[in-house]
Amino acid sequence: MDETSAPPPLRLLVVPGLGLDARSWAPVEARLGWPVTVRTLPGYGEPVPRGTDLAPAVLARRVADDLAGLGAGPPVVLAAHSSGCQVAAHAARLAPERVAALVLVGPTTDPRAAGWPALARRWLATAAREDPRQVPALARQYRRTGLGSMTRTMDAARRDDVRRALAGLTCPVLVVRGPHDRICPADWAAKLGRPVTLPRGAHMVVTTHGADVAAAVTAFLTGEGLA
Repeated sequence: MDETSAPPPLRLLVVPGLGLDARSWAPVEARLGWPVTVRTLPGYGEPVPRGTDLAPAVLARRVADDLAGLGAGPPVVLAAHSSGCQVAAHAARLAPERVAALVLVGPTTDPRAAGWPALARRWLATAAREDPRQVPALARQYRRTGLGSMTRTMDAARRDDVRRALAGLTCPVLVVRGPHDRICPADWAAKLGRPVTLPRGAHMVVTTHGADVAAAVTAFLTGEGLA
């Protein structure tokens, strides 16, 4: 089999952050050499139908079903951003045999800031260090999901302790954050997996510093023998 017909060494299944869709990961995907599938969900790129249970553990069942449906083939790396990390962690727990590695970018929610006032303070401190050039792209994605849907989704996510979902996982876990991310501080990242703080950026590094995120992910997967 020649190089042009060789199968990719791995596949990435991505859960976007709150209110975001596949466009948020485009800067990262452009720097990776593997197929990337972005799985939108209610609150994560899709509006929330009335009566939807938005608990990360419940939404994770949809991602676990996707993992099961991928069938045989290259290993699957499950990646996520922000509160999508909680969904991804639960999905990895539901389908551990399908996940070769887990990549969490700016994971929420640090229990020290699970309440709305503390969460808002961290968000404002982080927003002040974000690149304002991303605002139009974010606004288009947030409009599609809807601010009401995002509020309901975050209210469910902030009550979920991602550490419980990660407990017992045997796959390697990479945690990526920007140095100015107050939503995911360094000590919180270190509790969840192998922490990597990028040289620049804040919480939205998948959008603002895709090349740096891609480099961190590539180095991690290469070190694990997956790439």
